[in-house]
Amino acid sequence: MNNVGKLKEYKVVGNEIKLSYEKGQSSIFVVAPDIIRFFTPLFKVNDLSKAVEDKVAYKTCEFKVEAIEEGIEISTTHLKVKVFEDFKVNIYNAEGQLICSDYTGEEKGFIRRTVDYKLAEAEGHEVGGGSEYKVCVKKQMLPNTYFYGVGEHTGHLNKKATHLVNWNTDNPNPHNETMDRLYKSIPFLITMTDGEAYGIFFDNHFETHFDLGKDNVNYYYFAAVDGNLDYYFIAGPQVKKVIEGYTSLTGRMPLPALWTLGYQQCRWSYEDEERLMEVANTFREKDIPCDTLYLDIDYMRGYRVFTWDNERFPDPEAMIKKLNGMGFKVVTIIDPGVKADEDYDIYKEGIEKGYFATREGQVYHNEVWPGDAVYPDFLNSKTRHWWSDLQKRMVDTGVSGIWNDMNEPASFKGPLPDDVLFNEDGHMADHRETHNLYGHLMAKATYEGLRKHTTKRPFIVTRACYAGSQKYSTIWTGDNQSTWEHLRMSLPMLMNLGLSGMTFCGTDVGGFGFDCSSELLSRWVQVGAFTPLFRNHSCMGTRDQEPWTFDTQTKDINRKYIKLRYKLLPYIYDMMREASQTGAPLIRPLLFNYQNDGNTYEINDEFLCGENLLVAPVVTQGSKARMVYLPNGNEWIDYWTGEVYEGGQYIVKEAPLDICPMYVKENSVIPTTTVQNYIGEDGKQEKVLEVYIGSKEGMTSYFHYEDDGEGFDYENGKYNLYEIVIRNDEKQIEVQINKVHEGMIDQVSKPQVKCYGNKHNKKVVIL
Repeated sequence: MNNVGKLKEYKVVGNEIKLSYEKGQSSIFVVAPDIIRFFTPLFKVNDLSKAVEDKVAYKTCEFKVEAIEEGIEISTTHLKVKVFEDFKVNIYNAEGQLICSDYTGEEKGFIRRTVDYKLAEAEGHEVGGGSEYKVCVKKQMLPNTYFYGVGEHTGHLNKKATHLVNWNTDNPNPHNETMDRLYKSIPFLITMTDGEAYGIFFDNHFETHFDLGKDNVNYYYFAAVDGNLDYYFIAGPQVKKVIEGYTSLTGRMPLPALWTLGYQQCRWSYEDEERLMEVANTFREKDIPCDTLYLDIDYMRGYRVFTWDNERFPDPEAMIKKLNGMGFKVVTIIDPGVKADEDYDIYKEGIEKGYFATREGQVYHNEVWPGDAVYPDFLNSKTRHWWSDLQKRMVDTGVSGIWNDMNEPASFKGPLPDDVLFNEDGHMADHRETHNLYGHLMAKATYEGLRKHTTKRPFIVTRACYAGSQKYSTIWTGDNQSTWEHLRMSLPMLMNLGLSGMTFCGTDVGGFGFDCSSELLSRWVQVGAFTPLFRNHSCMGTRDQEPWTFDTQTKDINRKYIKLRYKLLPYIYDMMREASQTGAPLIRPLLFNYQNDGNTYEINDEFLCGENLLVAPVVTQGSKARMVYLPNGNEWIDYWTGEVYEGGQYIVKEAPLDICPMYVKENSVIPTTTVQNYIGEDGKQEKVLEVYIGSKEGMTSYFHYEDDGEGFDYENGKYNLYEIVIRNDEKQIEVQINKVHEGMIDQVSKPQVKCYGNKHNKKVVIL
C-alpha cells in the first residue's frame, strides 16, 4: 500500500537517503551496517517514536549508494539493499544471498465461504470484516520459514500460520489460542529461514496486524490502520544478534534490584493489615523464603489512587516499617483511573491543570474501580511529570515498588471512543494513536518518579506496554487461569516476550482465576523458579493459594523450589546483567543458543534459563515422566543425578511430582549461594561455584558479577567482575578464578568449587 510510482531522484543527507517518487516521498536510514530503517510519511512527516527514544542508536557508518535499473542500491559492510518503484525493496546479506524481499505476486487470501452472517451473529459469533489497513507491507515467504516474537500472544512458540493483532486489550475471558490480542503491543517480528534470522520492527503504535502466512502461504505481511510506514530491518543471521540490534534501538532492561528476583506473593486482596501480617508471619514460620508482598486495589480509600484506607490500614508507614524489619518489601497497585471527586486533591489538581484526556472540549469520563473516573493524559509531558512526583507519596510511606494495572486503558462502560483526545505538548492525538502507548508512558512516568525520589533501582510491574517498555518496567502476562492449559501456554508466551525485548517477565504462578489444585501449583512453581518475575497471584473468590494452604507435600515442593531459586540467585543475577547489556533474555527458547539445531525450532515445553541451564518442566496433569530433547553440540549433565548425556537426542526422564527435569551444559559454571529467608538477611554469604564437567576437552570461561544489589554505584564502577576459566584436558581439570574488575569489597572471600559430571574422575585443580 505504498503506490508512489517510479523513482525520480534521490539525495544522501548524512545517514538518510531521501527518495523522490512520482507520487510521494520516502526515506531510508542506514542506522548501522546491519540495521536499515524504511520510512514513508503517510500520517505525520516527523512521527517521533516512543520506542526509539535514543538516537545515539543511529551509528555513523560508511555506506555506498548507486543507481541501478529502475532504482538504487545501498551497500554496507553487512547488507545490500535494492530499492525499486513503489518503494519495493530486496535485501541481501554480505554474501549476496537474498534474505528478505517484498512480495510482488498475486495478493489473494484463502477462500472464506459464507451463507448468512446474520444468523451466526445472532448466536453470538464474531464474523466477517476486519480492519482496513492504511499501511501494509507484504514480504515473500518461503516454505521453511519460522516466526517468533511479536510480544504477548497465546499459542505456540512458532507463530507461522497465525494472524496477530497489536491492540492492548483487557479481555476477562479465559485466554485461549483463538485470541488474537492481549494486553501488550510489541510489533517486533523475528523471521528465520534456512537457519538465517532477521528482525522487522514495525514502529507504528496504531492498531497493527501481523499475518504470518495465515491469509496466504506465499507471503506474510504487517499492517496498520493508520500512521506511517516506518519499519526497521535488523540483520542476523543469529537470533541473538537480531535481539541485540533490536534492543540497541528500543533500549534494554536496566539492571534490577536483587530483591526483585526473589519470591513474591500477591492476592486480590490481602484486605487489611491483620491479614497481610498473618501472611508475612506464616512465610517465616513455615521456613519459606519470600521477599515481596503486594497490596491490590482494596488498600486504597474508595479506590482513589495514592491513598490508604485508614480503617483497614490504620498506620501504613508503621506497618511497612515492621514488614521491612522482617525482610519484606511492599509493592502497591496503582491504576490510571482517577476518581471524579471534588473533595479528592489529585482529581482537583488534575482538572485545574488540564492533566486529563478530553472529548469534545470536556474532560472524558468512564468507569473503573472507583466508579466515575477520568484518565491522566500520559502523552502530555507535564502530566507525566505530575504523575512522577505523585510516586513520592508511596515512597514516603515506605513502598518499595509500584504495580501498574488496568492501563490498556481498561474501562467498564465500553472502550474509550476514537475521538478521545490526548495533548502531546501541542499536538492533539486521538485515542487510536494513543491507546497502545498508554501503559508504556504510564510506566515511564512511574519509573522516572521512583528514580527521582529514591536512591534505589526502581521496580515497576505493568500489564500493558509497547515496544521499549523494557527500559522502565517488568511485565506479567495478565489475568491467566489456574488450568493446565495456561501453564503449558505460559512457556511459549514468556519465551516470545523474551525474544521481543521484554526480559523481565513472568506469569501469575498457580494462575489468577479459578481454583488451583495442589498438583498444578507444584508443577507451576517449578516453572516460576526459573522465570525472571517469580510471583504467585490469585483472584478474590478463589481458594487460598499461598504455598502452605494445600497439603504437606505441596508446601514442601514449594519450599524446595523457592529455596532452589534463592540458591541460584547469583547465576540468575549474572544472566540478568547480561540481559541489561545485550538484551539476551533469561528465559529463552532452545533455538536462541542452538540455532544450528533444527530440532529446537518448535519446542514449546522446554527452555533455557540463561546460558547454562536447560529446564524441561512437566506441564500435563498426572505425568510422572516426560520426553526431553537435549540440543546438539554439547553434553548435558542431569542436575539431580549427575548423569551425563550426549546432545542431539531425545531422552525419557522420570519426573515424580517433586522433580522438575533440569540439565546443565558441559564445561559450565553455576554460581550459587546460601539460602536465606530474604535477600540480605545474613550480610556476607557463602558462595559455591558449581562446575559441570563434560568429557570433551577444551577451555571455556564464565563471568561472575557482584555489586550492592540495590543502588546505582555500579554505574560508577563499584562492582566486582570475575572470570572463571575451565581448562579440561586429557589429564586434569583446572578451574581458575581471575578478578578482572575490582570496585568494591569482596562479598565472598574465597568461593568453594564443586565439580559435577566428571565421569572420568579427572584430577581437579583450583587455581
